[in-house]
Amino acid sequence: MKQAQTRFEYSRALVWEQHCCLPLDPNTDVDELSRYADSGASFVSVNVGYAPHGIADTIRVLSAFRHHVLSNPDRYVLAGSVEDVRTAKATGRLAVAFDLEDANPLEGRTDMVRTYYDLGVRTMLLTYNQRNAAGSGCHDTSDGGLTAFGRDVVAEMNRVGMVVDASHCSYRTSMDVFAASSAPVVLSHSSVRAIHDHERNVWDDQIRACAATGGVVGINGVGIFLGDNDVSTETFVRHVEHAVELVGWEHVGLGLDFCFEDDDASGELEQNPDLFPASYAQWDRIGFVEPERLPVIAAALVDRGYPAAAVEGILGGNFLRVARDVWQ
Repeated sequence: MKQAQTRFEYSRALVWEQHCCLPLDPNTDVDELSRYADSGASFVSVNVGYAPHGIADTIRVLSAFRHHVLSNPDRYVLAGSVEDVRTAKATGRLAVAFDLEDANPLEGRTDMVRTYYDLGVRTMLLTYNQRNAAGSGCHDTSDGGLTAFGRDVVAEMNRVGMVVDASHCSYRTSMDVFAASSAPVVLSHSSVRAIHDHERNVWDDQIRACAATGGVVGINGVGIFLGDNDVSTETFVRHVEHAVELVGWEHVGLGLDFCFEDDDASGELEQNPDLFPASYAQWDRIGFVEPERLPVIAAALVDRGYPAAAVEGILGGNFLRVARDVWQ
């Protein structure tokens, strides 16, 4: 173990953040993403739309973010392929792709999957907390599972090469998604319910089912999901270690779900109360594991005796593998 620890070098690792949130406004300062680059990350997936948004709202945000990335090639690489991500790492830039948190931005049209993919969206989850046309959410009182439309969406995502994501889904919907997909499925930003019993977290059998598809669970860095608004590195790593014990380090990664503006997170809670239980508002400020913590998390894994290959896999290699297997 000691020998493996000395071989790990953070600067050489390809660090992959599977989900973060900028304010969903075309005028947002996209250069806030530099915090990830400064912390050693090589790739970040940025949300561009979720449950309240239709096609028009989503395209406005996506177009603005995409334009900024393409207009600054000295800092960013728009990640259309795994090779783009490797190029970003080799040239000291940040690879950026986009994700959708809900099927509502499709407005019931599976043909929009290809459109979003062509514009840089590489991941989409099926439901966001509450039931929609695709299935049920993790905060629904009844769980109807994946719908016929949801199955069509999964099939189209598989065909196009977009990663299917079961985060925010209800238990039954997530299990239906794992069974329906012919490609690896991820839980892009979901913490462990066996450690902290929150409806937004996932049970052990969901983690096992995700791994059985060849997928990865990205541990979420939001305090109310890690514990009682606990964003300590120790607690975050406890969630990582539990998932590793269940399915092996090859199926665990990072999906910090970092929100760049506290006011933005609070505003979403106030503007969309139907999407969030009242318990979300009990904290004056919801805590987040910030991008600057990435090297600290790596060091904590090394200190716990994880070999270099495991640390590199958790930091980014495992999500890179999923992208290699799914993206087209």
